[in-house]
Amino acid sequence: MSRMSQKALIGITTYGRQDALPFSLPSVYIDAVRTAGGIPILLPPGETDPAILLEPLDGLIISGGGDINPVWYEGLDHPSIYSVDSDRDAFELQLAKYAMQHHLPVLGICRGLQILIVASGGTLIPHVPEVYGNSVLHRIDPEPGKRLPTEHLVKINGESRLAKFVQNTHISVVSWHHQAVHKVPDGWRVVAHAPEDGVIEAVEHEHHPWAIGVQWHPELSVNDPHHKRIFQAFVQATYIEQNLLTA
Repeated sequence: MSRMSQKALIGITTYGRQDALPFSLPSVYIDAVRTAGGIPILLPPGETDPAILLEPLDGLIISGGGDINPVWYEGLDHPSIYSVDSDRDAFELQLAKYAMQHHLPVLGICRGLQILIVASGGTLIPHVPEVYGNSVLHRIDPEPGKRLPTEHLVKINGESRLAKFVQNTHISVVSWHHQAVHKVPDGWRVVAHAPEDGVIEAVEHEHHPWAIGVQWHPELSVNDPHHKRIFQAFVQATYIEQNLLTA
């Protein structure tokens, strides 16, 4: 069977190995990719050559997780920064740069959006409430052993590819983040905000065939058609890129 006739192979980055725990990833990421018609391949941190991992793949999802160490974007430390994993930071930044340079379709989710921004030279807000206040709750403060996402509205630029995919300009999203994009690097454009406070909620690259980051967690709402379409559009883009490369 030819490579073109197979389902798209989608790499998904995993959580790092902290406190001797196994590498892991919430199963909803895998479910979302499979539902969209792709085959998920988990990518744990540790490899130093991104080409070895990404050359056989058709697309990359950079998943959510803990905060990026502010040293990567010349930011300041903050007491709210948590679950920093230097190995994962270095690994995902390498993958993001490779995906951008080699036109590999890439979807950044929450932390993954921030990785794409930092890899391209942008910066982050270390703690959203200190800049935007609390008119929108982007994260419920965690309790011991419990993490509760929250929901809020997002307004999407009607001229964006993202709006075309989700087929709407106002959607409800599942949110779990306390950091956000500050400086948007060259080549990227903001395509969604939280309308009540202005926090950047999604970005698209202007020249890459398919590079989009969303600050929310569409994998937690994959039964909602708006969020399901994000994964469907992403997997479809990997087939288009396959055809371009083999034409």
